[in-house]
Amino acid sequence: MKLAELFKGIPIPAPAPDLEVSFLTENSSKANAQTVFVCIEGAVHDGHGYAPDAYARGCRVFVTQKEVSLPSDAFLVQVEDTRHTLASLACHLYENPSHRMHLIGITGTKGKTTTAQLIAHVLNQNGIPCGYVGTNGISYANTHIPTKNTTPDAVTLQETLCEMLAAGVFTAVLEVSSQALMQYRVDGIRFSTVLFTNLSFDHIGQNEHPSWEHYKACKHRLFTDFEAETVIYNAEDPAAREMLDATSAKRLISCSIASTTADVFTTDITLLRNEEMLGIEFQTTIRKETVPCSLAMIGKVNAENALLTLAVACEVFAIPLKNAAKSLKSAAVAGRSECVQLPFGACAIIDYAHNETSLRQLLTTLREYRPQRLIALFGSVGERSQLRRREMGRVAAALCDLAILTSDNPGNEPPEAIIEEIAEAFAESSTPFLKITDRAEAIRKAISLLQADDILVLAGKGHENYQLIGTQKIPFSEKALILEALKEETVIS
Repeated sequence: MKLAELFKGIPIPAPAPDLEVSFLTENSSKANAQTVFVCIEGAVHDGHGYAPDAYARGCRVFVTQKEVSLPSDAFLVQVEDTRHTLASLACHLYENPSHRMHLIGITGTKGKTTTAQLIAHVLNQNGIPCGYVGTNGISYANTHIPTKNTTPDAVTLQETLCEMLAAGVFTAVLEVSSQALMQYRVDGIRFSTVLFTNLSFDHIGQNEHPSWEHYKACKHRLFTDFEAETVIYNAEDPAAREMLDATSAKRLISCSIASTTADVFTTDITLLRNEEMLGIEFQTTIRKETVPCSLAMIGKVNAENALLTLAVACEVFAIPLKNAAKSLKSAAVAGRSECVQLPFGACAIIDYAHNETSLRQLLTTLREYRPQRLIALFGSVGERSQLRRREMGRVAAALCDLAILTSDNPGNEPPEAIIEEIAEAFAESSTPFLKITDRAEAIRKAISLLQADDILVLAGKGHENYQLIGTQKIPFSEKALILEALKEETVIS
């Protein structure tokens, strides 16, 4: 694309050079003569300082928020917000792929990954090719690509949507994080359908949202700024009314696991536990039709996620309820209440629960399955979210029979220090706990301690296949470690 066409609608200081642009980047190491380098001020690094490196690699077009010193042949475009401009340029460069697709955007504090993957599964199972972008990666057709963030950067998103179209995938579901909305990563995308799961206190602090009100306001943008035609929402969450305020959507679909006055609702939720699975079964009613459903995932919160999924499948894509329910039965989401069955009725649950709210919800739900003992193995991330640590400790001390405190992704923070902060919450509790810094060793110890009908929870890492130690991402699979440890343990007592 010619540079002048790329910057159409964006004020520039002089006529654009006659230059063909093939790529946008905020990473100077990827810059070349056909690249536009966009200087992003991040929490740790300021891209303006990397402009000379991009220039040395052949780049001559720069988008900035402030003055940078470059040779006179550099073409500089200074804007008010480079993140916003990057999203706009990405839409132009990739010719707005979202305008030729049905995109489903999901936001909320919890449930985004599960609901998004359930939707993709049900649509794909019913003859509607559907892509997925979120915490568990990018998936479409036979392609799977890992992602660093829940919602990728604007350039990756637009490029991904283009590739989906080329593969014949005209429907996609995107997890839309509050950070993505705050940083304009999804700006310019046309969402046809948007979903709200729930809202609770999270992602507030240094390098995240400055306040609860700011967090809510960023989430709210998905329902007001993207011209979605349909909003599907969890009517049980107190924040639903606030999220729907000022929405331009023509169609609002309410979902409830408690109220039969909602557009889509469930009744008779029952917990299932057998040698093959922990899960739930329930009745779902849509347009006066009621169908039995089951899901190999635990608790009422996943009934809510399933209900949102069925609303999308049946009310937006007109899939018969009985067909959608059949597809739901075979669905599984890696790292989201993922069950690994163990001998003598014991089981391990791998889950991404990484804050006080999600851990409390997970442990409370598992208590309802009546384990002989409930054992929680968890830690907390390093270098941020310090408030979570004691809160998670207090939850485990109150709800577990045994806690094993270990590392999560410590990064450059000493893992022992993180564990000690969590351990402070056990000072006034009689709940026994162990401190084992090495997470692999902690898992082996947990397996060795299991008794019949115990439930072991491995919380915090979920789908992740690595552990961040220092700046290194070390390969790490909790499921593989569990199975390996089982080989070493001949008997669960």
